[in-house]
Amino acid sequence: MGNLNNFASCISINTAHPLPVYRQIYLRLKEAIIAGNLKPGERLPSMRVLASDLGLARGTVENAYAMLIGEGYLESHGQSGTRVSSHLSSSHTLPVIANSLPVTEKEPSMPHVSDFSHQPLQLGLPALDEFPLTLWNRLAGKHIRQFPRTNLAQPPAAGYRPLREAIARYLQISRGITCQPRQIFICGGYGSVLRLILDTLYRHGDKVWLEDPCYLTARKIFTHVGAQIVPIDIDNEGMQVEQAIQRQSDARFALVTPAHHSPTGVTLSLPRRLALLKWATDNQSWIIEDDYDGEFRYQGRPQPALKSLDATGRVLYAGTFSKVLFPALRTAYLAVPESQIEQFEQRVCISPCASQVQIQATIADFIDQSHFYRHLKNMRTLYARRRGFLIQAISENLSHLKHLKIETHFGGMHLILHLESHVDDRQITALARSHGLAVEALSEWCIDNHRLTGLLLGFTNISSLAHAKQQINKLSKLIQA
Repeated sequence: MGNLNNFASCISINTAHPLPVYRQIYLRLKEAIIAGNLKPGERLPSMRVLASDLGLARGTVENAYAMLIGEGYLESHGQSGTRVSSHLSSSHTLPVIANSLPVTEKEPSMPHVSDFSHQPLQLGLPALDEFPLTLWNRLAGKHIRQFPRTNLAQPPAAGYRPLREAIARYLQISRGITCQPRQIFICGGYGSVLRLILDTLYRHGDKVWLEDPCYLTARKIFTHVGAQIVPIDIDNEGMQVEQAIQRQSDARFALVTPAHHSPTGVTLSLPRRLALLKWATDNQSWIIEDDYDGEFRYQGRPQPALKSLDATGRVLYAGTFSKVLFPALRTAYLAVPESQIEQFEQRVCISPCASQVQIQATIADFIDQSHFYRHLKNMRTLYARRRGFLIQAISENLSHLKHLKIETHFGGMHLILHLESHVDDRQITALARSHGLAVEALSEWCIDNHRLTGLLLGFTNISSLAHAKQQINKLSKLIQA
């Protein structure tokens, strides 16, 4: 993992945790070294660079490095930089550390993507114009030209091993999740992730908490298997967990989007995260964490994943490459608790991973050769700028429409234009789509909460301020019409 320079900015820091920030950095790096993800002799970013990427004082990083150097995990080589100690061996084991960061016990919608291939204001579609396609083709071409004879046999049911390893390393450093490659299962898209969970853990008639509004595909999948849907309202702190417990405490599943609620964009607060985890532990229920775009936050650092707080193994963590790379990959992944590895392994023998090995191998190389972390950093900068274009265009072109209110959260890949309850957002959406604008109606995402009306506008493929103004001016005329 000598590519740490390229993802130093992704080290998970939880400011709500009682541990000092310098000790969190110390523990994250120490865990990575002992797990073998940082190997002897590998170079770390300079203290100045790491502090800059994390938005911290240099002294904070110096303290973390000093502790690791003092314990023999790192070595300072002057102008050659700081490296993992060459004297370490694979026999090192992680000692029990008091007050350590929460880790998994050792024992036990994504925004709705419309049918349009690529149209203005489309949701859930990454910036395809800025994807490093030449680089990707070079990596993919290598795996096509050098396709080994061993790959002609049945592919691994749980997914390509190097990709599972790369994802485990990424989750540890970037999302604060400690897991082993065996806990990672590769699937052919987010829908396949949910179906794998249900095939493995679902019992007929189980109740499931769904955020209201929620991602349409997830709702359809749970409805299709006969689950009893329990819609839970959302406010400015995310899912109302207390309401959910009062309404249906014996639910077996809770599907949440804690980083950025889909579609409102609010972040699940820490007290509610802890309440949700306690409920799941007390009732032996399962939390499905859909972290579809948690990497994209434009003020401050990305929030640690809910899974990073899971000390009892009740969270099933789902991620996808559709939002961070491109949808045509049709590749997602699931991190399961260690206690459930065997059950999921038995299930994938019946329904194996459908993602092509060459695609999985290319993604693995893209991560391991630093390109993934660099791409995420570039996209955060790009999306912040494009988000600004759309906000400015709305402010300048729709301010005369008094019944509109723009919702702007500091994360995600879309904005919301709220409408007054008497305005039919579905009628506006149908008209907009007929004129080539791939906007979506907020009310279509609702289960019982029919008070919400609005338009969902993707900003990731807005190329300039002029482009944003052109699309919003067109939308303004359609709204007035």
